[in-house]
Amino acid sequence: MTAVYLIKGLLIGFSIAAPVGPIGILTIKRTLTEGRVSGFVTGMGAAMADTFYGIIAGFGLTAIASFLLTQATWIKLIGGSFLLFLGVKSFITKPASTAANVDSKGLFNNLISTFFLTIANPTTILSFLAIFAGLGLGTTKASYASTVSLVLGVFIGSALWWFILSSIVSYFQSKITPVRLIWINRLSGLILISFGLYALYSCIN
Repeated sequence: MTAVYLIKGLLIGFSIAAPVGPIGILTIKRTLTEGRVSGFVTGMGAAMADTFYGIIAGFGLTAIASFLLTQATWIKLIGGSFLLFLGVKSFITKPASTAANVDSKGLFNNLISTFFLTIANPTTILSFLAIFAGLGLGTTKASYASTVSLVLGVFIGSALWWFILSSIVSYFQSKITPVRLIWINRLSGLILISFGLYALYSCIN
């Protein structure tokens, strides 16, 4: 029975991570400029955040979930500002001609920054709450072991997507010229700025 929940969690984690949003753009950019490991670690920050929200939803911690949702405006404000910062930095930064060797500090910063950026999207918890409620989580229909298996599956599924994305981008990296990389930087910067402006706009409305 727990194996079934593990598979369900894997599919949920993969499907939630797969849409190319600001985290996907960051992962692609860092894979191109800093290497596959850096890109994968960037994605893993999002996988950890997805797992965090999965734990909240899976174990029915409604008090924490409610608190996060009541602070949604401030969280979006901080997240939107951070997205704007990353977007402007991406737009004006000249790309490296070769993949950089990222040290442990760089990898850690990539992981943590993406984790908090993903956490800054409180609507994620609504997705997990809706999906997990439909699977019977938080009720007598699902055991403790089933819930653990589901959350573990979410982490594996999300991590699998980031591994696939960073690997594909790394494989095609040799086909990208310095000029194209400059435009990729500018395009990714504009997309991140757009996400940031939208987040700030949603705070006003």
